[in-house]
Amino acid sequence: MSRARTRSAAPDQACVAAVDLARDAAQELARPGEPGEHLGYESEGDRVVTHYFACQDRAYRGWRWAVTVTRASRAKKVTVSEAVLLPGSGALRAPEWLPWSERLRPGDLGVGDLLPTPEDDDRLVPGFAELDDEAEQQTIFEYGLGRARVLSAIGRDRTARRWHSGEHGPHTPIAHAAPAQCSTCGFYWLLAGGLRQLFGVCTNEYAPDDGKVVAADHGCGAHSEAAVLPPPVEQAVPILDDLGFDLMEEEAGSVGESDSEELGHS
Repeated sequence: MSRARTRSAAPDQACVAAVDLARDAAQELARPGEPGEHLGYESEGDRVVTHYFACQDRAYRGWRWAVTVTRASRAKKVTVSEAVLLPGSGALRAPEWLPWSERLRPGDLGVGDLLPTPEDDDRLVPGFAELDDEAEQQTIFEYGLGRARVLSAIGRDRTARRWHSGEHGPHTPIAHAAPAQCSTCGFYWLLAGGLRQLFGVCTNEYAPDDGKVVAADHGCGAHSEAAVLPPPVEQAVPILDDLGFDLMEEEAGSVGESDSEELGHS
């Protein structure tokens, strides 16, 4: 809890001199030997001075003990007002606390988890509200059957930006290497409503985006009109040289010309 402090033109000298009193107060809170050297003091107001001592605890590097001393008007005795451990410049500190709604990230919701939506969520509007959209000027609410809330124009625009800049948008390596955009693919199923011109669902079971919402200018190698594979290259017919010949050494035990003639006449 912060308290208002007024700067004094000249620090009270009795409070400035109460270094030992301030150190004793810090030692009562810290473990033995933790309060280190005196780092100085700061005047907080009339007869109020804060003394700073180095913190030697390895778990609190960069922190310092702050002990505020004071004395009553016309009193000579200085007393301790408060003693705390405060972070200095460069001190290791825990990150600033954030509510769960700001810490939540896509994919954090698990089985059985509930994610309540605030009543003032600007991504939604009441179901009976008329949409201000050129593509669909209609009243969403159906008595007894309609949804309590529907996507607002703000929610739709945020969704479009998120989907278009994500892994199923045009700015991905697989989209850059694709032969054509999803909008020209036979497996591209258009969405209904105001997002129809920008997004659709991939229905190709062999595509990496099957069953996912993809941008019209996304793409992959499973495009329905992708070029067919080139025919296999025919192997060349072996060329036989029947004009020349190679001399082969006669192996031992092979039939010679004279033997072949005798065999031929027998």
